Amino acid sequence: MNRAGAAGVSAAGTGVFNGIVRTAAAAGIVAGLLLTAIQHLQVIPIIQQAEVYEKAQEASPPAVHVHQDAAPAQHAHEHAHAHDAHGVGEAAHSHGGWEPDDGLERTAYTALADVSMGVGYALLLVAAICLRGGAVTWRRGLLWGAAAYAVFFIAPSLGLPPELPGTLAAPVAARQAWWICTAFSTAVALGMLVWSRNLWLKVGAVALLFVPHLVGAPQPSVHAMAAPAELAGAFVVATALANAVFWLALGALVGWFYKKPA
Repeated sequence: MNRAGAAGVSAAGTGVFNGIVRTAAAAGIVAGLLLTAIQHLQVIPIIQQAEVYEKAQEASPPAVHVHQDAAPAQHAHEHAHAHDAHGVGEAAHSHGGWEPDDGLERTAYTALADVSMGVGYALLLVAAICLRGGAVTWRRGLLWGAAAYAVFFIAPSLGLPPELPGTLAAPVAARQAWWICTAFSTAVALGMLVWSRNLWLKVGAVALLFVPHLVGAPQPSVHAMAAPAELAGAFVVATALANAVFWLALGALVGWFYKKPA
């Protein structure tokens, strides 16, 4: 290959890379801000209610609601959910450390976390779409977003549902390891189900979907939470809806921005 040809290939590769970065940045920022708005309306108010119970529990330790059937999870409001993997759509809250003040400061930190997470996940989506090849449209992006919602939220939440402040949980390292394994196995299984033409591979994919849940998510020795069960249930629903909107919007935006000329 002569120098002109090599330069052309290099320029094309640079153009593709720049397109991926621009797409991820644009889609991630818009989807992240959308997530922040949804959190502000339906997720953060529930967290603030739970914090009232948590502080009351700290002041009076006996006031704890114990639930034998409650499953521990990553804090839906901990954006390090990468992560914490419900990671998306949940407000930041740290136990025993610095916390942003309610109001503008908390909203600003939540928006920063949401946008950062949105850009990171958008990079993954764009990379996956590019590797798969084919036409890129907002409709195709929407399907990728739905798949990502299943991989990064639905499957892990079956074992580690979003939890409120004041909820006892298994060690973070154990939960993160289970979450990563669950997301990975779900992604592989979905890919095999969609693209494999071999019947036995499809059967294996279905079995792979169940493996992490048969192993079981890590559990605390005692299930206890400060907030009432009704509030915890409302939080799970609100977080699930917020994540659904986030992932579907992110997928559609990735497809829409990526089809635009560089």
